[in-house]
Formats: sequence, C-alpha cells, structure tokens
Amino acid sequence: MAIQILRDIKGLRVHAIHPSDAEGRQLVEHLRRIGCFVETAWPIPDSFPSAADVVLLAIEQEDRDALQKLLKTRQETSPTLIAIVGYENPATLALVLESGALAVVERPIKPFGLLTQIALARSLWFERRDQARRLRKLEQKLTGIQQIQKAKTILMASQNITEDEAFQSIRKQAMAKRVPMGELAAAIINANALLNFKSNDD
Repeated sequence: MAIQILRDIKGLRVHAIHPSDAEGRQLVEHLRRIGCFVETAWPIPDSFPSAADVVLLAIEQEDRDALQKLLKTRQETSPTLIAIVGYENPATLALVLESGALAVVERPIKPFGLLTQIALARSLWFERRDQARRLRKLEQKLTGIQQIQKAKTILMASQNITEDEAFQSIRKQAMAKRVPMGELAAAIINANALLNFKSNDD
C-alpha cells in the first residue's frame, strides 16, 4: 500500500484553495513538479470539488466563516484534506482541528515537506476509508443477525416449531431463492407486520 501511494502521487488531482499570490503560484509549481494535476480556487468555495483526490486548504483566522461554511459540506467521500497554515496560534490550530485535515503544511511551503505530507495524508485517508467500509459491513452483519433472530421468533410462534427448525427453514428458503439469510428474515418480518396490521384493521 505504501509503495502504491507513493506511485499514485504522480497523477493525483489536486485542488489548491489558496490566495492567488506568489506563494500560491509557488505551491502550484511544486505540485506540478511532483506530477500532480492542479486546479486552483480563491476565494474559498462553498463546497469541496467532487473531482479532486486531494484538497490543499489555506487556513487563516480571518477566513473563519467561509472555512466553516465549506467544511460543513464535507462527506465521507470528500477528498483528502491537507491544511496550509502560517501560524501555530490557538485560534488557527482550532480551525485545523475542526477541518479534519489529515496533514498540515507549514509556510513557507517546501517541496520536500509537501510531498511527505501528501503521502502521509493519503495513507491515513485510505485507512479511514477501509475502516468505514469494515464498520458498515459489521453493522450490516449485526442487523442481519438481529433480523434472523426476530424472524426465528415469528416462525416459532406461528408454526409451533423449535428455534433450530426455524433457523433451518430460513436458511433453506434463502438458499432456494439465492438471497442472504438476513434479507429473507427481513421479508418474514415485513410479512408478519403486514398480517398483524390487517388483523388489527379487521
């Protein structure tokens, strides 16, 4: 993974949200020199660019309102965020922490430090993405287990069968229909709820 991240830096789509000054132009030059495709934006936009892999964001206290408006649009799929800071005062550090940036580039910007921070930030971004995916899978698995348990209870009560018989019934039906057991269990729960609703309605 680490070697692949370093290889992928060349060709990364980078969006630099930075004032169009000498430092901003130097930043673009540094990024292009290491092989990145660069686009720039200033003033601070209302949302993150959807096509970017990495966003380098200049963080200054006087831009706090615009920064917070931008940061509210962050999603799980948002680009890797790297903060650019000039001062390490409490107010600036608070903004950096609020931003959720995975790395920080200090001014004056140096090519070596820039490359290192991009590599570290991308590594952390991939780790967090993978962790989020694993968490979703675990949540789905837990939901499926809970649904199977509820469906077993319904079958045990309605068909007067044992818990093991109810489980085997769900498993066989799921295999026959080629669907996950959790999905079939959800169908049993929904059908039972509908029958109960009709009974109460009558």
